[in-house]
Amino acid sequence: MEAWNSDRRLTAIARSQLSVPARQCLIDGHLRPTDRILDYGCGRGGDVRSLGHLRLDAHGWDPFYEPNPEALRPSDMVMLTYVLNVIEDVEERRRTLENAWSLTTRVLVVSTRLTWERNKVKGSALSDGVVTSRNTFQHLFGTGELRNLVDATLGVRSVPAAPGIVYAFRNDHDRIALLARRIVPDTAWLDSQDTASALAAIVEWFEQRGRLPHLEEIPGDLAVHVAHLRPNELRRLAQNAAGPERVGAASRRSTLNTLLLLGVELFNGRGPFSSMPLAVQMDVRAFFASYKEACRRADRLLLKLRDDAYVRGAMRGSTVGKLTPTALYVHRRAADLLPVVLRLYEHCASIAAGRPAEWDLVKLHHQGRAVSYLRYPEFDVDPHPRLSWSYVVDLTTLEASYTSYDGRANRPLLHRKHEFLDPADPACGLYRRLTGAEIKAGLYDQPHLIGTEHGWEAELVRCDRELRGHRLVRRTSGAGNSAGTVDPAS
Repeated sequence: MEAWNSDRRLTAIARSQLSVPARQCLIDGHLRPTDRILDYGCGRGGDVRSLGHLRLDAHGWDPFYEPNPEALRPSDMVMLTYVLNVIEDVEERRRTLENAWSLTTRVLVVSTRLTWERNKVKGSALSDGVVTSRNTFQHLFGTGELRNLVDATLGVRSVPAAPGIVYAFRNDHDRIALLARRIVPDTAWLDSQDTASALAAIVEWFEQRGRLPHLEEIPGDLAVHVAHLRPNELRRLAQNAAGPERVGAASRRSTLNTLLLLGVELFNGRGPFSSMPLAVQMDVRAFFASYKEACRRADRLLLKLRDDAYVRGAMRGSTVGKLTPTALYVHRRAADLLPVVLRLYEHCASIAAGRPAEWDLVKLHHQGRAVSYLRYPEFDVDPHPRLSWSYVVDLTTLEASYTSYDGRANRPLLHRKHEFLDPADPACGLYRRLTGAEIKAGLYDQPHLIGTEHGWEAELVRCDRELRGHRLVRRTSGAGNSAGTVDPAS
């Protein structure tokens, strides 16, 4: 084997806050107070210290900074954070991954730098990576490459959490539970101090879920207040108190969410009924004749993703989003209101290559199969927000690409913001009024010119207008002057 001499310790950075992978674990509910957490290859130990501040049982090991063998004990969660990408030898990467897995009792979190960071890594090519002027090595992973390496090395079906982050679970039940939480959020329970408030909590849950809770789903402190009621009596009281329309709507929503989860599971490798979380099992029993029948319906839904006419029909029938000749765009606040087949479309992309933590619009292509996550950080502040980056998942190759627009002189920008939102969104009225004023002023007369910053600014000048927040005003003599009168049309 060729000898490698890079100075890996120089790749360890000092952290004053949680790393991106550790924050993702917090979002996904992996950082539990009762768990032991091991940061394998912890570098300077920033994550270990930050997790300790959160009162978590976190430990770190690193061959240079923390070479303490006592830390290498079996742990509920093991983090392998930006370690594999600094290892020059392919076989050593696999051994490191196997070593981290051997210490994992629940979930292994693997993160690496990705290919789109190539412009940040200066140096000369060597083997499958780059050697920098500091004599450090970086192999930048493709999104599919990372997941394939974890799956092939460990013999599991890993779950992409976000670009460059995957989870490998010891127990398949935990993997499915994560997917279920993403699709079917846990229903909240109201606090209960007596029988009356306990009944109110059960009614509220009934109206959110569309079915009565199973005994094991009721928190213990609430169950004690209703334990004296027979099941039929509890059902009668809840049905009499609940709003039939709300229960009916919740039943339909739970049915669709169950189909969505089972469809995603087939995409990822569906397990038996017993592997499903208890709440999902109860949903299947309540809303379907059998698990087999639910799976058949989910399979038909997944097959419909291959039907261009069906997908375009679902997009045309969607009550939210902006449909263009090539795709449907929708804001993340309205994404849960998409037809279930389009929600499945987006979830398949997130399973294939990870969903970014921060995005504002999702673009569902109906020419080909691809999903783009678009970041407009000033969406609610800027009347015409500028595109910061795009993350595109190609569902034919299961690969992803990233493009940054920050620093460009002529970025794409958005118009008609209200069209991307749920019509009931509180901001829709303001955005709709602005669009009306802009149309009346002639700013959309030449739509092919206004898609970028320079073209839009030129049209504002041509129409003698400027923007003051979400108000369109007449431009005064001297462009850029702070003075101006409100356009009567606005």
